[in-house]
Amino acid sequence: MIRDPQGFEIFLGRLRDFVRTRLVPREADVARLDEVPADVVAEMAAQGLFGFSIPEAYGGAGMTTEELVLAAMELSQCSVAFRARVGTNTGIGSEALVIEGSEEQKRRYLPDMVSGQLTGCFALTEPEAGSDAATLKTTAVRDGDTYILNGTKCFITNAPIAGLFTVMARTDPANPGAGGVSAFLVERGTPGLTTGKPYQKMGQAGSPVSEVHFDNCRVPLKSLIGDTEGRGFKIAMKVLNKQRIHLSALCIGPAIRMLDDAVQYTATRKQFGQPVAAFQLVQALIADCQTEIHAARALVLETARKRDEGVDVTMEASICKYFASEMCGRVADRCVQMLGGYGFIADNSIERFYRDVRLFRLYEGTSQIHQLNIAKRTLSKAGFDIKS
Repeated sequence: MIRDPQGFEIFLGRLRDFVRTRLVPREADVARLDEVPADVVAEMAAQGLFGFSIPEAYGGAGMTTEELVLAAMELSQCSVAFRARVGTNTGIGSEALVIEGSEEQKRRYLPDMVSGQLTGCFALTEPEAGSDAATLKTTAVRDGDTYILNGTKCFITNAPIAGLFTVMARTDPANPGAGGVSAFLVERGTPGLTTGKPYQKMGQAGSPVSEVHFDNCRVPLKSLIGDTEGRGFKIAMKVLNKQRIHLSALCIGPAIRMLDDAVQYTATRKQFGQPVAAFQLVQALIADCQTEIHAARALVLETARKRDEGVDVTMEASICKYFASEMCGRVADRCVQMLGGYGFIADNSIERFYRDVRLFRLYEGTSQIHQLNIAKRTLSKAGFDIKS
């Protein structure tokens, strides 16, 4: 669903130009500094990149799912850190607030998230609750007109720089499953909330990730997202259902960029008196990359359109995330191969992307969890309730 096709094409063209002329030239700075420089953050905010999916009523673009994934495919054709810097605000860091937040909560936080003055993050994963998120142990105990939070979250993107945390915590200790979980908004500066030192990671330099700790962290009742307790896990799944489609699109952009860079290299690098791209085995690598990129793009767009039509795309979102993230990894591997020894040297974009995109197959559901989800839903649709 594209609301204004002509206007949106103009927007995409401007975004494409911004990525190529302003962001790509700063990739080396991000890798060297391990952060996105403040002047670049200001430029991205001026371009409206922090508010893609936040409703227009709060200053955002209010993009449909189809518009969001098309924009994501353009934005992600540069260092992953740029997309990650804005991604929590236009993705998992704001989505719970957008879909289930009160009007007071939305007006308090969303305009600042759109402007980039406030960075959000999504605190779900714990040291012993990752793929099985319903078993989380962080607690939120009601005490008068407040809740007291205790626990630890891990692998939280943008936690070191976030000003607002969407936190999943157990409000009903008698319910060890999903029904005992609630969602909260917690501001940085709240006593008892601290963030750990950013992890040293395999890739994605410039995208800070850390633990989040709650030590008798007291928040007001109005911090609860949704009308009642016990809706946290459902809210989290709603958030992830959309954001898995979004992340799938964010896997396609890097694949496009890697293939473009590999084609440029192989078409000009000569061996045995001819361009490397003239060899049929290299052409096979190019063809496989291009085919998988097109397949992923078509799958993601179809799913986005179905979601905009109101169709339940829970399984399709899982399929998108599984296929697109695995596709991106395969493209990265082929592109390193096309560059030969140069592909192993840390002064080209493909070497960096090779490390950066490895995470795509882990977060927002590992490939193996998505395989299980897809299989179970397929069996259930056929009338078989298979217990693993």
